Amino acid sequence: MSAERILQDRITENLIVEKRGAAGWITFNDPGRHNAVSFAMWDAIPQALQAFAEDPAIRVVVLTGAGDRAFVSGANISQFDTLRSGEDAVLAYEKVAETAQLALYDYDKPTIARIKGYCIGGGLNIALCCDLRIASDDSSFAIPAGKLGLGYRMTAIRNLVTAVGPARALEIFLTAARYTASEAHARGLLHQIAPAAELDQVVQDYVSQISANAPLTLFAGKKMIRQMQQLGPEVDTQAMRELVMACFESNDYREGRKAFAEKRPPVFTGT
Repeated sequence: MSAERILQDRITENLIVEKRGAAGWITFNDPGRHNAVSFAMWDAIPQALQAFAEDPAIRVVVLTGAGDRAFVSGANISQFDTLRSGEDAVLAYEKVAETAQLALYDYDKPTIARIKGYCIGGGLNIALCCDLRIASDDSSFAIPAGKLGLGYRMTAIRNLVTAVGPARALEIFLTAARYTASEAHARGLLHQIAPAAELDQVVQDYVSQISANAPLTLFAGKKMIRQMQQLGPEVDTQAMRELVMACFESNDYREGRKAFAEKRPPVFTGT
């Protein structure tokens, strides 16, 4: 199937946006960093989704990573010292990342995460914002926020709990453990696992099935399901934001970044 690339002159080269028949494809394109998401990539996601929203020929959107080693390995940690350090910088970064996440989570058309390789941290949250998650059997999954000392936003926690339930969410988040594809599937993070050689065919089968269905019916059903997953009015969202900011302002966050750069285990103090 031929691919038509769009938005090249408007967004970062690290996000490839293509039309492939009835499917729009968004590829995180920084394989040298295992497709870690940069500020520019976060900023480009809503633009890519909007372009597909305006095209009636696109019935489903697939998100994937370039190369064979990673879907998305998380946020680009090399940018943390400048873009996620200091209150103003953290707030600006969180606003752009949150906007991208919500654009994907609330998107009108069906979305599929095609996962091969690392699906870590922010990468797993991107996948959890998608409607369906299909992974190769050699993929791996984790939310290592606890190993870095950073704050994990409320909507990302919501996405995790929605997918796996509170008990599994606590296990995944508190341990910061790494899971194989089969372990991730058993915990509810994935809809289907495929042998690496068969992944593309399995994804295409889903694309074909979804594309053949009535768009308005899918739109209505997805909107209703998303409404049921919204945070209730009793949730104090401001208090949750303050908890996240407290993490980013902590000594532990500084230690987590330093330890990561020095490739050593962090020594956290809870301050």
